[in-house]
Amino acid sequence: MIIPAYVARNARKYPDHEAVVDGALRITWRQLDQHVQQFAEHLAHDHQIHAGDRVCLVLPNNYSFIVALFAIQRLGAIAVPVNVKLTANELHYIFSDADAKRLLTCDLTSAQALSAAAQLQLPALVINDMPTYAESHSQGRSFAALGRHAQDQAATLLYTSGTTGRPKGVLFDHKALLFVGMMFASEMQFKPESRLLSLMPFTHSAPLNLSLIGGTLMGSTHVVAPTFTPELLLKLVATEQTTHFFGAPVAYLLTAQHPNVQTTDLSSMTHWIYGGGPLAGDHARRVQDAFGSTQFYCVYGLTEAGPTGSLLLPDEHADKAGSVGRRAAAFTEIRIINDAGEEAGVNEAGEIHIGGEGLMREYWRNAVATAESFTDDGWVRTGDIGIRDEDGYIWVKDRIKDLIISGGVNVYPREVEDALASHPAVLEAAVIGVPHEQWGESVKAYVVLREELAEDALKQHVEERLADYKRPRHYAFMEELPHNANGKVLKHLLRD
Repeated sequence: MIIPAYVARNARKYPDHEAVVDGALRITWRQLDQHVQQFAEHLAHDHQIHAGDRVCLVLPNNYSFIVALFAIQRLGAIAVPVNVKLTANELHYIFSDADAKRLLTCDLTSAQALSAAAQLQLPALVINDMPTYAESHSQGRSFAALGRHAQDQAATLLYTSGTTGRPKGVLFDHKALLFVGMMFASEMQFKPESRLLSLMPFTHSAPLNLSLIGGTLMGSTHVVAPTFTPELLLKLVATEQTTHFFGAPVAYLLTAQHPNVQTTDLSSMTHWIYGGGPLAGDHARRVQDAFGSTQFYCVYGLTEAGPTGSLLLPDEHADKAGSVGRRAAAFTEIRIINDAGEEAGVNEAGEIHIGGEGLMREYWRNAVATAESFTDDGWVRTGDIGIRDEDGYIWVKDRIKDLIISGGVNVYPREVEDALASHPAVLEAAVIGVPHEQWGESVKAYVVLREELAEDALKQHVEERLADYKRPRHYAFMEELPHNANGKVLKHLLRD
């Protein structure tokens, strides 16, 4: 079976059970399956979308995204969810690299997307009311082959930035994503009665593959909203009686400071899940006290692995908060390999590798990067340096690729450095992550100018080229950057 087949199965098993809650919109599994089928037929007949075609989704977490994702996959085509915060310049590159055949967006997120699409003459559909759109474009057409595709067929193409500064497309087939969804559903005890709150964007692998796909496999209800705020999190938990929430650590830290957190009814929640970074020591205790719960789960992984990896369970937080657990998640293996290519010993640093059935197929049209990311025995290299302590718990110590994680979202220094250096007054720039109380890390730029330039002018230049979460929050102007004999910037000196 492919992923959308589970939508049809749920329509038969739980026809009147709520599948999606999106504001005032309440959709059953029967209705969702009907809309997916109608929209798939529309894409196939009216827009000539066929197996293997790429369709980009620049949509927030809403009902349109869910219907579009499953409709595209039901056709055997490839869904390309794209971060709605990207600039037209960034979107242009992704649309072009994916060789997209259609763009799907809505009024809330269309401005930059339509601008980029126009430059490429990429046809776009702007959909604000999916139920009406799907039903009005349905002509009762059907074709027997719809959805009859193999599990090894490509399903999703997710773009993640790299140290080269250009995003790379991570290609998954249906089988891998089914294993990822089953992993999360089993580890987090998803049931048809579960109500999954999704405020983190589906354009990232964890909310998409863990929550949306995992919950769909089990027939759980998806409660969605287009953005995250602490007020909205508290309101939806209380009013919708949700049971599971996945968020970055900053989502919990911000909500823990909200004046209503301790007076809001959060008793329905059985699983508070976080990833994209640890909640260490004092932060974990602060959040647990504010939420009045100890049911916190830390998950560790990376997009190229599904994400699958390891997990830290609630009863392990008291002594090991800040680690990413000691065992791999279901259908997954994890190991630490030292510089000698051997399994690292206790407290010996090495690179973390992840193995299992949930790994990516490849980097899209990038055989060299694909080969570099896999070990000879088929495990994915994370680029993270970790150690195992005496009790077997894994602690992520550093990132080989200088990755910055701000609010649970990856920021890659080279991409920011390129944006800075594209200003004619900038001679050289280097970017590092600096500690931030709420976001984990924020971006700091060290800049060498070739001519006088006001900081505000440089900020405006960057704003036109990078999404908000990638922009430097701190600037330091220097006479020169520290280099080694080969000309490489010594970022450890900047950190010091």
